[in-house]
Amino acid sequence: MTDPGPRIPPLEAPFDPEIEVMLAKWMPPNSGVEPLALFRTLGRHQDLASRSRPLAAGILGKGLVPPRLREVMIHRTCALTGAEYEWGVHVMGFGKPLGFTEEQLASTVNGSADDPVWEPDEAAVFALADALHFDSTVDDDLFARLREHLDDEQILELCITAGWYHAISYVINVASIPLEPWAARFGDMEDSAE
Repeated sequence: MTDPGPRIPPLEAPFDPEIEVMLAKWMPPNSGVEPLALFRTLGRHQDLASRSRPLAAGILGKGLVPPRLREVMIHRTCALTGAEYEWGVHVMGFGKPLGFTEEQLASTVNGSADDPVWEPDEAAVFALADALHFDSTVDDDLFARLREHLDDEQILELCITAGWYHAISYVINVASIPLEPWAARFGDMEDSAE
């Protein structure tokens, strides 16, 4: 089967000056990496991209949730929505640098909150990702588990994080954004699953 390519193609260089400025804001400073296909796709609607960036930057750079817990939420949400693109970018950009093991990364794709690879706080966030995805709420038992590890502000932030990554996953899947060549793949995790 031939890859039909993206439905909404990412912008390609050379970029107009205003696109250059927008892409520079989305990319980490001095990353040395070409602007991500996701950002170049969002650049097709500059006003929407400029309104979205503060929330994205706030989640990743100014949040109250510890980075590992944030990434459990993001990895699991992206896996549940089939957004291999964003999952793979986060594996390489955040998961591996934060010390996630191959077994933990595989669990986010093929596992559950009950997998023995998770600490109790990580398992609770994993279960929150599942509950929000499948039920759009949590039961009292899960909320009590979350409260053992997180304050109200952190729980709210994780809910917003799940919602943001659902929205980004919708964009990725509808636009059929091509995978970054350096990013991890779901298939890489099949041999790592317990």
